[in-house]
Amino acid sequence: MKNPAVKLCGLVVLVLSVLAVAQEKRPNVLLIVADDMGWSDAGVYGGEIFTPNLNRLASQGYQFLNFHVGSMCAPTRSMLMTGVDNHVVGMGNMIELVADNQRGKPGYEGRLNGRAVTIATLLRDAGYHTYMAGKWHLGYTQQTLPASQGFEDSFILAEGGADNYEKKSYSPTYPTPPHFFDGLKEAELPADFYSSQFYTDKMIGWIDSNKGDGKPFFAYLAYQAVHMPLQAPDDYTQRYLWTYDAGWNNIRKFRYQRQVALGIAPAGLQLATPSVIPAWDSLPADERRMDAKRMAVYAGMLEYMDMSIGRVLEYLKQKGMLDNTIVIFMSDNGGEAHELMDHFPEYYAKNFNLTYEHLGQKGSFVEYGPAWANVSMTPFSSFKSSASEGGVRAPLIVSYPKAIPMGQRTDAFASVVDVVPTLLQFANVKPSSTSVPLAGRSMVALLTGQSDQVYPSDASISQELSGGAAVYQGDYKLVRNIPPYGDRKWHLYDLRTDPTESKDLAASDPDRVKSMSAAYAEYVKQNGVIEVPDDYDITAQATKNANAKAGKH
Repeated sequence: MKNPAVKLCGLVVLVLSVLAVAQEKRPNVLLIVADDMGWSDAGVYGGEIFTPNLNRLASQGYQFLNFHVGSMCAPTRSMLMTGVDNHVVGMGNMIELVADNQRGKPGYEGRLNGRAVTIATLLRDAGYHTYMAGKWHLGYTQQTLPASQGFEDSFILAEGGADNYEKKSYSPTYPTPPHFFDGLKEAELPADFYSSQFYTDKMIGWIDSNKGDGKPFFAYLAYQAVHMPLQAPDDYTQRYLWTYDAGWNNIRKFRYQRQVALGIAPAGLQLATPSVIPAWDSLPADERRMDAKRMAVYAGMLEYMDMSIGRVLEYLKQKGMLDNTIVIFMSDNGGEAHELMDHFPEYYAKNFNLTYEHLGQKGSFVEYGPAWANVSMTPFSSFKSSASEGGVRAPLIVSYPKAIPMGQRTDAFASVVDVVPTLLQFANVKPSSTSVPLAGRSMVALLTGQSDQVYPSDASISQELSGGAAVYQGDYKLVRNIPPYGDRKWHLYDLRTDPTESKDLAASDPDRVKSMSAAYAEYVKQNGVIEVPDDYDITAQATKNANAKAGKH
């Protein structure tokens, strides 16, 4: 007869072994966010930019065609981290754009306000390693940094943007240099810093340091690419120098034709060109030359990010971890049309090298403006900061070899608030009982082939930011934009037949407008939305807030 102590010891070993196996089966998570990347930029969405890793990721997983985010970065990221509406968790408006009547009000703190627990906290408490590298933009007090929001290791940019080569502000609206944090400690940057390379190195290093302990990881890789300033190693820019000589009119047509051929956009659409965009051939030759190189820098920066993503995926493959890793790639909003150099020409002439030869390199400043942003959002209308599809429809690719069939594509409506419940279900982790309820729905049934929808056709999903608002119900969208993106009135579109929002149905279907605007009013009430004043202007408010921060009057 065996010694009882030996028998007990063997039982303990068996239980621990079973727990270890169960723990190994829990999926890793790699969440990748591009900044200001347009819907059509990647090859798999119709673009001419070389993105082999994103294309491969889509072929091995699920490509979303009808995924929606906030119209600007920080509100989107607040929903991505919490699964809760941005007005509830503190990002009712961008802190840089908060209206006078919103300042100091609940939900408009400009940082995570503690009402919701982050996905990092939930997964960390469930036994995950949690890492973050890249742009945070959800607060830089000790309580709101990633290190206090569930991330075990983090190296982050606190602000909304920064130079990609040095610790340098890119805009007079940020009067002081940006803040980078290594955990809770403010950090300096190495001399050879380039944002995409550095964040990728950090992430691979953290994953590698703990790869043998049996714990799964949650890795949030939030690139600065392709937010202005557009900067890329020169060899990446050079390979696109001749591509964009064709001009934005022809590149947009090319992308749309590819989208039709790929089956991701319907044929016969009339592509709208905003009045602020001149015909390419009407520009002087020197302007065309500069504009073509600006887009070449954008493309090079995006390709470098794709290459960096490939480095992480290849590392996971070599270590035998990729098959058990949920990989999510998305952008945080539409293409950026705003041109800071038009508003602050003296600032940029003084602080940056703006010559053609230097564009994209260290010390330069590049933005690509509304014409190329219009190309990035092919075939949709408008840009970042707008509630039109060009501001809020984003690429989303989800891969998980163990559970998601390869090469799938969906036009089902989905939202950024759906990411958290999806990850929690895959990881078998329950939402916090002390947090506000999740706003989104899990996409697991769709991803695993058990359903063809995330939301029922009669569901109403609303959003609002800086005066722009939208309500989605089935194929219909009710949308309102403030100048310069709209006229502050509600417009109704059938996105199934009119994804470019060109045929307003509001006058012919007043009952639908009434019911959907009532749904929006209920959303406002439930989420504490404070509407901007009728005279609110985004550019003027940004300048006013920046001057106040700098102590100017």
